[in-house]
Amino acid sequence: MYKTFYKLQRNPFEITPDPSFLFPTTRHNEALATLYYGVRRHKGFVVMTGEVGSGKTLLVRCLLQLLKNNNVAYAYVFNSRLSSLEFLQYVSGDFGLPTSGKTKSDLLLGLGSYLIARHQKKLTTMLVADEAHHLAPEVLEEIRLLTNLETAQDKLLQIVLVGQPELDEKLDSQELRQLKQRIAFRSRLEPLNLKETEGYIRRRLHLAGADSQADIFPIDTIREVHRHARGIPRLINTVCENALITGFARQLRSVPPDIIQEVATDFRLNVTNSEQIQQGNKNTNEQVWQAAKTLLELHRHLQALQSRETRSEVITLPGANKYEPYI
Repeated sequence: MYKTFYKLQRNPFEITPDPSFLFPTTRHNEALATLYYGVRRHKGFVVMTGEVGSGKTLLVRCLLQLLKNNNVAYAYVFNSRLSSLEFLQYVSGDFGLPTSGKTKSDLLLGLGSYLIARHQKKLTTMLVADEAHHLAPEVLEEIRLLTNLETAQDKLLQIVLVGQPELDEKLDSQELRQLKQRIAFRSRLEPLNLKETEGYIRRRLHLAGADSQADIFPIDTIREVHRHARGIPRLINTVCENALITGFARQLRSVPPDIIQEVATDFRLNVTNSEQIQQGNKNTNEQVWQAAKTLLELHRHLQALQSRETRSEVITLPGANKYEPYI
C-alpha cells in the first residue's frame, strides 16, 4: 500500500523470519557462529536463548540455510506442546521414518538405526527444538537420552535447543542437571542498543529499495522507535510498519516522532507488566481494606448487640436494609 509512495520495492518490516533481512550485530554473529560450530563439529547439545522477538527463529533459519549444502539432515520441532511419545513420533516422521503403529521402543530402534547409518556415511544429523522452554521435563530428559547414541569421538545426533530465558531457568533445575552438564555451547541474544536499532532500520529500508533511508526515518524518529520497542527487533518491525502506513495516510514523506508515539500508544507498548502488576496489587489492596472496614463495623455492631439487655431490637448494618428482630 505504501511501497510506491516511499519508493520501495518490498515491505521492509515484515515480521516473518526472513534470513535475507538478517542484521548481523556482534551478538547475533556470535550466536550464529556458535550454532554452526557446535553442529559441524558434532558437539552434541547447543542452547540459544533470548527474549520474545529477539531474532532466535531468524538465526535458526540462517543456520539451516548455511547447512543446506553440507548434507545435513534435520528435524525441526516448532510445536513443543508434545508428550514424550508424540515428540519421538514427530522427530521420526520429520526424518522420513515410518511412525504409524510404532511403539516407543520401535521408534527408538528406528531412529538409532537411522543415525548410525548416516554416521557411517560421515553425514550430520540434527534436531532443532524451537520454543524449547515449553518442553516438559520428561521430554527434555528424552532428548538427553538420545545423545547416548554416540561413538568414542562423536555424537550421532546434534541437538539445538532454542527458547526464551525461561529455558535457562528450566535447565538449572535439579531434575535436569544431567542434561545441563551435557551442553557444549550456550549463547543468549540481547535487545538492540540505539546504534544497532538505527543500523537495523536503515538496513531493512536499503534492502527494500529505499533511495535515502534517513529521509523516511530521521534519527529523532528512530530514537522514539528504540525507546518504545526497547530494542526488540519484532517490535521494531511492528512499530515501523504501522508508522509507514500512518505516514502514507497523511502523505508524509518523512515519519515524525509523534507518529511513533501514536503507534506505541495504540499497541499499548507503554504498558509494562510491572505496571499492570502494581495496578492489580493496588486494586487488591483497596478491596482488602474495604472488606476489613466492613468486618470491623460488623464486629462493633455485634459487640453492641451482645451488651444490650433485650434481643428484640432492630439492628441496621452498614449499607444494608433493616433486618427482622434478632431472636
